[in-house]
Amino acid sequence: MSCVQPADSGHLVLAVLLLLQTGSVATPGHGPGVGLPRPAAFDATTFDPLVLDGIRQGAYPGAALVIGRRDTILFAKGYGHLTWSAGSPGVDPESTLYDLASLTKAIATTTSLMILVDRGRVTLDAPIATYLPELAGTETAGVTVQQLLAHTSGLRADIPDAELKALPDSAALMRRVLSEQPRVPPGTRVIYSDLNAILLGEAVRRAAGQPLDVFAAREVFTPLGLQQTTFRPPARLKGRIAPTGVWHGHAVAGVVNDGSAFKLRGVSGNAGLFSTARDVARFAQFMLRSGAGPDGRALVRPETVRQFTTKAAGFRHGTEARALGWQALPTGEQLSSAGTRFGPKSYGHTGWTGTSLWIDPDRDLFVVLLTNRAFVPRARRPFTILKGVRGRVADGAAQASDGR
Repeated sequence: MSCVQPADSGHLVLAVLLLLQTGSVATPGHGPGVGLPRPAAFDATTFDPLVLDGIRQGAYPGAALVIGRRDTILFAKGYGHLTWSAGSPGVDPESTLYDLASLTKAIATTTSLMILVDRGRVTLDAPIATYLPELAGTETAGVTVQQLLAHTSGLRADIPDAELKALPDSAALMRRVLSEQPRVPPGTRVIYSDLNAILLGEAVRRAAGQPLDVFAAREVFTPLGLQQTTFRPPARLKGRIAPTGVWHGHAVAGVVNDGSAFKLRGVSGNAGLFSTARDVARFAQFMLRSGAGPDGRALVRPETVRQFTTKAAGFRHGTEARALGWQALPTGEQLSSAGTRFGPKSYGHTGWTGTSLWIDPDRDLFVVLLTNRAFVPRARRPFTILKGVRGRVADGAAQASDGR
């Protein structure tokens, strides 16, 4: 798939966009210099300048932001459009679907494993070969489920693109993943790896007796009321899916952006899930309720939620910490997507396409920010700009929550 850069529609169109979004003529700040109003509050005055600045800098054409607590939504708003064209649909946090990319790891794969652990179908300290017997006798056989979740398996990040493209089908890709060996001794360092999540998605299929998408839909999405959350969205939804690329001059929407997940026919433990910001918020509320659904019924035991969201891996200073299936604090980044104010028990995840979710259980607070950064950005370093926006939004939410 090749991407082509769209022609710049000029500063006038972008100025009109900002005017439409804010309702007044304003001079946005510049990147990291964009500050937070004092005092911060859960309103447009706090968050509009931060999110709109990412659009102004060309990092993404649109974004959906939802902030809330376990039992309420504090702020929800859509910004910009699905593409850089002012004539494309505007973003709506209730209805605009985004390719969640690696948020799939947390929402679908990790939650499915929490359920299977509760039911005694999966054991965290069991070798992965327990569930994938074809690994028996390999160097990967003794890697545990917990090490895969914490990204301490020693496996490399992914299959290189050139090799991935040469694989003929999903069966060939799975054989290739199963043949991978740890590059460093398991348990000695964090290497964030799509291979870990692909193996875990396959472990869910074996332990549950159902494919990951079927199990997650039945056991997670439906009980939580995530009606807009799905793998392989049907063609009828294409008009409200934020595109992540361009093919022969046409925006690509509804097809998973990740190469491995695409090769696995759109369903993988590492990527493939599509959802709205409001649905991701409903999921965050489930996590803040310690595993209880909107009706109060426990889908997952509180002890299991705590086990999965407590820091499980953290090595030398300056490296990222991991919980089970989640990123923990510190993130190991100079510019953290969690900002500077979220508490030490916070956990979250981001996605390459431009998606993120951070949860601070001590504050009873979550922040969902979904963008399609992967869609022909107009900035040279869109990911860096987006990380700055994420961090400032998280800081604004924390400050508003603290009432100062």
